[in-house]
Amino acid sequence: LRSMSKLMSILSRWWREAMHLLYPPVCVVCGRMLADDEEHICLTCRFLAPVTGYWEKPYNPLFESFLGRVPLWSASAMLFYESASPWRRLIHDFKYHKRWALAEEMGRWYGRLLKQSGYYNTIEVVVPMPLHPLRYLMRGYNQSYYLARGIAEALEAEVDTRSVKRVRYTRPQARLGRRERDKNVASAFRVVHRAALERRHILLVDDVLTTGNTLEACANAIMEAQVDCKISIAVLATPPPRPVVEA
Repeated sequence: LRSMSKLMSILSRWWREAMHLLYPPVCVVCGRMLADDEEHICLTCRFLAPVTGYWEKPYNPLFESFLGRVPLWSASAMLFYESASPWRRLIHDFKYHKRWALAEEMGRWYGRLLKQSGYYNTIEVVVPMPLHPLRYLMRGYNQSYYLARGIAEALEAEVDTRSVKRVRYTRPQARLGRRERDKNVASAFRVVHRAALERRHILLVDDVLTTGNTLEACANAIMEAQVDCKISIAVLATPPPRPVVEA
Protein backbone atom coordinates (compact mmCIF):
# COMPACT_ATOMS: atom_id res chain seq x y z
CA LEU A 1 0.00 0.00 0.00
CA ARG A 2 2.84 2.37 0.84
CA SER A 3 4.55 1.75 -2.51
CA MET A 4 1.23 2.25 -4.32
CA SER A 5 0.68 5.55 -2.51
CA LYS A 6 4.18 6.69 -3.44
CA LEU A 7 3.60 5.74 -7.07
CA MET A 8 0.30 7.67 -7.14
CA SER A 9 2.04 10.71 -5.65
CA ILE A 10 4.74 10.60 -8.33
CA LEU A 11 2.17 10.18 -11.12
CA SER A 12 0.13 13.06 -9.72
CA ARG A 13 3.19 15.29 -9.65
CA TRP A 14 4.10 14.34 -13.24
CA TRP A 15 0.53 15.06 -14.32
CA ARG A 16 0.57 18.54 -12.77
CA GLU A 17 3.93 19.30 -14.37
CA ALA A 18 2.67 18.09 -17.75
CA MET A 19 -0.44 20.27 -17.45
CA HIS A 20 1.72 23.27 -16.59
CA LEU A 21 3.76 22.67 -19.73
CA LEU A 22 0.68 22.33 -21.93
CA TYR A 23 -1.39 24.99 -20.15
CA PRO A 24 0.99 27.27 -18.23
CA PRO A 25 -0.77 29.21 -15.44
CA VAL A 26 -1.37 32.86 -16.24
CA CYS A 27 -2.30 35.89 -14.16
CA VAL A 28 -6.08 36.21 -13.96
CA VAL A 29 -5.78 39.99 -14.17
CA CYS A 30 -3.28 40.70 -16.97
CA GLY A 31 -2.91 37.29 -18.61
CA ARG A 32 0.89 37.19 -18.22
CA MET A 33 2.48 33.80 -17.49
CA LEU A 34 3.00 33.32 -13.77
CA ALA A 35 6.40 32.70 -12.21
CA ASP A 36 6.92 29.66 -9.99
CA ASP A 37 6.46 31.72 -6.81
CA GLU A 38 3.26 33.43 -8.03
CA GLU A 39 -0.28 32.14 -7.60
CA HIS A 40 -3.34 33.34 -9.51
CA ILE A 41 -2.14 36.98 -9.66
CA CYS A 42 1.30 38.18 -10.71
CA LEU A 43 3.38 40.39 -8.42
CA THR A 44 3.07 43.36 -10.79
CA CYS A 45 -0.74 43.26 -10.68
CA ARG A 46 -0.69 42.86 -6.91
CA PHE A 47 1.52 45.94 -6.66
CA LEU A 48 -0.71 47.95 -9.03
CA ALA A 49 -4.02 46.69 -7.60
CA PRO A 50 -6.62 49.47 -7.12
CA VAL A 51 -6.72 49.04 -3.35
CA THR A 52 -8.95 51.33 -1.31
CA GLY A 53 -6.91 51.55 1.90
CA TYR A 54 -10.24 51.67 3.75
CA TRP A 55 -9.11 49.07 6.32
CA GLU A 56 -6.62 51.63 7.67
CA LYS A 57 -9.27 54.35 8.12
CA PRO A 58 -12.00 53.82 10.75
CA TYR A 59 -14.16 56.57 9.22
CA ASN A 60 -13.78 55.80 5.53
CA PRO A 61 -16.41 56.51 2.82
CA LEU A 62 -17.81 52.97 3.01
CA PHE A 63 -18.32 53.15 6.77
CA GLU A 64 -19.91 56.59 6.41
CA SER A 65 -22.35 55.27 3.80
CA PHE A 66 -23.92 53.06 6.50
CA LEU A 67 -24.34 55.80 9.09
CA GLY A 68 -28.00 56.09 10.04
CA ARG A 69 -28.79 52.77 8.35
CA VAL A 70 -27.30 50.13 10.64
CA PRO A 71 -24.89 50.38 13.61
CA LEU A 72 -21.49 49.06 12.50
CA TRP A 73 -18.23 48.71 14.40
CA SER A 74 -16.15 49.01 11.20
CA ALA A 75 -16.50 48.63 7.43
CA SER A 76 -14.00 48.08 4.65
CA ALA A 77 -13.59 47.22 0.98
CA MET A 78 -10.33 45.94 -0.47
CA LEU A 79 -10.56 47.01 -4.12
CA PHE A 80 -12.07 49.70 -6.30
CA TYR A 81 -13.45 48.41 -9.57
CA GLU A 82 -15.44 49.65 -12.54
CA SER A 83 -17.27 47.89 -15.35
CA ALA A 84 -14.26 47.68 -17.68
CA SER A 85 -11.76 46.80 -14.95
CA PRO A 86 -9.87 43.48 -15.21
CA TRP A 87 -10.46 43.14 -11.47
CA ARG A 88 -14.18 42.97 -12.22
CA ARG A 89 -13.45 40.05 -14.54
CA LEU A 90 -11.52 38.39 -11.70
CA ILE A 91 -14.57 38.62 -9.44
CA HIS A 92 -16.82 37.20 -12.16
CA ASP A 93 -14.33 34.36 -12.57
CA PHE A 94 -14.81 33.09 -9.03
CA LYS A 95 -18.45 34.14 -8.74
CA TYR A 96 -19.78 32.44 -11.86
CA HIS A 97 -17.03 30.06 -13.04
CA LYS A 98 -16.37 28.13 -9.82
CA ARG A 99 -12.84 29.43 -9.25
CA TRP A 100 -13.20 28.84 -5.53
CA ALA A 101 -9.43 28.62 -4.96
CA LEU A 102 -9.07 32.13 -6.40
CA ALA A 103 -11.79 33.43 -4.04
CA GLU A 104 -10.02 31.88 -1.06
CA GLU A 105 -6.65 33.34 -2.10
CA MET A 106 -8.21 36.80 -2.43
CA GLY A 107 -9.70 36.31 1.05
CA ARG A 108 -6.30 35.44 2.53
CA TRP A 109 -4.74 38.52 0.89
CA TYR A 110 -7.54 40.73 2.19
CA GLY A 111 -7.44 39.12 5.63
CA ARG A 112 -3.74 39.90 6.00
CA LEU A 113 -4.45 43.57 5.23
CA LEU A 114 -7.27 43.65 7.77
CA LYS A 115 -5.03 42.07 10.41
CA GLN A 116 -2.16 44.49 9.75
CA SER A 117 -4.48 47.46 10.31
CA GLY A 118 -5.24 46.39 13.88
CA TYR A 119 -8.89 47.45 13.58
CA TYR A 120 -10.16 43.93 12.89
CA ASN A 121 -8.15 41.92 15.40
CA THR A 122 -11.13 41.44 17.73
CA ILE A 123 -13.16 39.64 15.04
CA GLU A 124 -14.28 36.26 16.40
CA VAL A 125 -16.81 35.06 13.83
CA VAL A 126 -16.77 35.53 10.06
CA VAL A 127 -20.20 35.15 8.42
CA PRO A 128 -20.32 34.89 4.62
CA MET A 129 -23.42 36.35 3.03
CA PRO A 130 -25.84 33.42 2.82
CA LEU A 131 -27.25 32.20 -0.49
CA HIS A 132 -30.82 30.99 -0.76
CA PRO A 133 -30.85 27.16 -1.15
CA LEU A 134 -32.28 27.48 -4.66
CA ARG A 135 -29.54 29.92 -5.69
CA TYR A 136 -26.94 27.62 -4.15
CA LEU A 137 -28.36 24.70 -6.10
CA MET A 138 -28.14 26.64 -9.37
CA ARG A 139 -24.64 28.03 -8.78
CA GLY A 140 -23.16 25.04 -6.98
CA TYR A 141 -21.29 26.96 -4.32
CA ASN A 142 -21.20 30.23 -2.39
CA GLN A 143 -18.25 32.38 -3.45
CA SER A 144 -18.59 34.51 -0.31
CA TYR A 145 -17.92 31.41 1.80
CA TYR A 146 -14.48 30.97 0.23
CA LEU A 147 -13.70 34.66 0.65
CA ALA A 148 -14.76 34.37 4.29
CA ARG A 149 -12.66 31.26 4.79
CA GLY A 150 -9.54 33.04 3.53
CA ILE A 151 -10.23 36.11 5.68
CA ALA A 152 -10.95 33.99 8.76
CA GLU A 153 -7.69 32.10 8.30
CA ALA A 154 -5.71 35.35 8.35
CA LEU A 155 -7.66 36.75 11.32
CA GLU A 156 -7.59 33.43 13.23
CA ALA A 157 -11.38 33.51 13.50
CA GLU A 158 -14.07 30.92 12.86
CA VAL A 159 -16.39 30.77 9.86
CA ASP A 160 -20.09 30.48 10.68
CA THR A 161 -22.47 29.36 7.92
CA ARG A 162 -25.22 28.09 10.24
CA SER A 163 -26.39 31.05 12.32
CA VAL A 164 -27.79 33.35 9.61
CA LYS A 165 -29.90 32.00 6.75
CA ARG A 166 -31.38 33.49 3.61
CA VAL A 167 -35.03 32.55 3.92
CA ARG A 168 -36.49 34.33 0.90
CA TYR A 169 -35.42 33.91 -2.71
CA THR A 170 -34.53 37.26 -4.26
CA ARG A 171 -33.66 38.51 -7.71
CA PRO A 172 -30.01 39.42 -8.43
CA GLN A 173 -29.40 42.92 -7.08
CA ALA A 174 -27.24 43.91 -10.07
CA ARG A 175 -30.28 43.82 -12.33
CA LEU A 176 -32.38 46.16 -10.20
CA GLY A 177 -32.63 49.90 -9.75
CA ARG A 178 -31.61 51.57 -6.50
CA ARG A 179 -35.16 51.73 -5.08
CA GLU A 180 -35.99 48.16 -6.08
CA ARG A 181 -32.92 46.76 -4.34
CA ASP A 182 -34.13 47.72 -0.87
CA LYS A 183 -37.50 46.04 -1.36
CA ASN A 184 -35.87 43.00 -2.95
CA VAL A 185 -33.85 42.04 0.15
CA ALA A 186 -36.32 43.16 2.84
CA SER A 187 -36.91 40.29 5.32
CA ALA A 188 -34.66 38.03 3.26
CA PHE A 189 -32.49 36.94 6.24
CA ARG A 190 -33.15 35.28 9.57
CA VAL A 191 -31.00 34.39 12.57
CA VAL A 192 -31.50 30.71 13.41
CA HIS A 193 -28.68 30.18 15.96
CA ARG A 194 -28.63 33.26 18.12
CA ALA A 195 -26.42 31.83 20.87
CA ALA A 196 -23.51 31.29 18.44
CA LEU A 197 -23.38 35.05 17.77
CA GLU A 198 -24.14 36.36 21.26
CA ARG A 199 -21.48 38.70 22.74
CA ARG A 200 -19.15 38.23 19.81
CA HIS A 201 -17.61 40.48 17.17
CA ILE A 202 -19.05 39.40 13.81
CA LEU A 203 -17.61 40.16 10.38
CA LEU A 204 -20.14 39.97 7.53
CA VAL A 205 -18.37 39.18 4.25
CA ASP A 206 -19.56 39.70 0.68
CA ASP A 207 -17.86 39.92 -2.70
CA VAL A 208 -19.20 43.21 -4.11
CA LEU A 209 -20.98 46.20 -2.60
CA THR A 210 -22.81 48.84 -4.60
CA THR A 211 -25.69 50.30 -2.59
CA GLY A 212 -25.12 48.09 0.47
CA ASN A 213 -28.78 47.05 0.71
CA THR A 214 -28.04 43.33 1.05
CA LEU A 215 -25.50 43.75 3.83
CA GLU A 216 -27.79 46.24 5.56
CA ALA A 217 -30.67 43.76 5.46
CA CYS A 218 -28.48 40.99 6.88
CA ALA A 219 -27.11 43.20 9.67
CA ASN A 220 -30.62 44.41 10.52
CA ALA A 221 -31.83 40.81 10.76
CA ILE A 222 -29.16 40.22 13.42
CA MET A 223 -30.19 43.39 15.26
CA GLU A 224 -33.88 42.50 15.06
CA ALA A 225 -33.11 39.09 16.59
CA GLN A 226 -31.79 41.11 19.58
CA VAL A 227 -28.36 39.54 19.37
CA ASP A 228 -25.97 41.34 21.72
CA CYS A 229 -22.91 41.63 19.45
CA LYS A 230 -20.66 43.92 17.42
CA ILE A 231 -21.05 43.89 13.63
CA SER A 232 -18.43 44.82 11.05
CA ILE A 233 -18.45 44.28 7.31
CA ALA A 234 -15.76 43.49 4.75
CA VAL A 235 -16.41 43.38 1.01
CA LEU A 236 -13.86 42.55 -1.62
CA ALA A 237 -14.77 45.31 -4.07
CA THR A 238 -16.82 48.47 -4.41
CA PRO A 239 -17.03 51.16 -7.10
CA PRO A 240 -14.80 54.20 -6.51
CA PRO A 241 -16.51 57.20 -4.88
CA ARG A 242 -17.94 59.67 -7.32
CA PRO A 243 -16.04 62.95 -7.43
CA VAL A 244 -17.84 65.92 -5.90
CA VAL A 245 -18.72 68.45 -8.58
CA GLU A 246 -18.78 71.98 -7.28
CA ALA A 247 -21.52 74.27 -8.57
